[in-house]
Amino acid sequence: MMKRYLMVAALAVVLAGCGSNVKMDPPVEGSPTTGASAGAGAGATGQGTGESTVTQVQAGGPGADAQGPVGVGRVILFDFDSFTVKPEYQGLVDQHARFLQANKGRGVSLEGHTDERGSREYNLALGQKRAEAVRRALTLVGAGDAQIEAVSFGEEKPAATGSSEDAYSQNRRVELRYR
Repeated sequence: MMKRYLMVAALAVVLAGCGSNVKMDPPVEGSPTTGASAGAGAGATGQGTGESTVTQVQAGGPGADAQGPVGVGRVILFDFDSFTVKPEYQGLVDQHARFLQANKGRGVSLEGHTDERGSREYNLALGQKRAEAVRRALTLVGAGDAQIEAVSFGEEKPAATGSSEDAYSQNRRVELRYR
């Protein structure tokens, strides 16, 4: 018993002593944090000089999801406790499937969401079923299965806050995000 406490204490001391003295590189010239014009020095710079060759990107910034079809909705709403794609969204599904057929190098992430009612586990499963239902609808129209990723966020990322039916209906959705 005493050995166990000594081992735990020794491990705690070792972990507490772990630290990092790594010096971070300054931002690359032309990156969003330096304010220089775009493309000025961005990319693989400093080859062989020890400078960073990583170009910064802004995930989720303006234009991050701009590769998808222009002027086409990217949200499919669902009824309460349902993962059936409603007929009113068939045109939207068709347009996204045609875009994916014409752009084999593009991919889309289908993000399934639910309202706050139900347990966390139930909502994660329902969000996944909704994303998979949209995936099936896209592939039936002709989109490539390898281009599509279905994920669930359950109730974790609500589109609307509140406990009204209006808020709930906005949260029962699948969002299409191109990558």
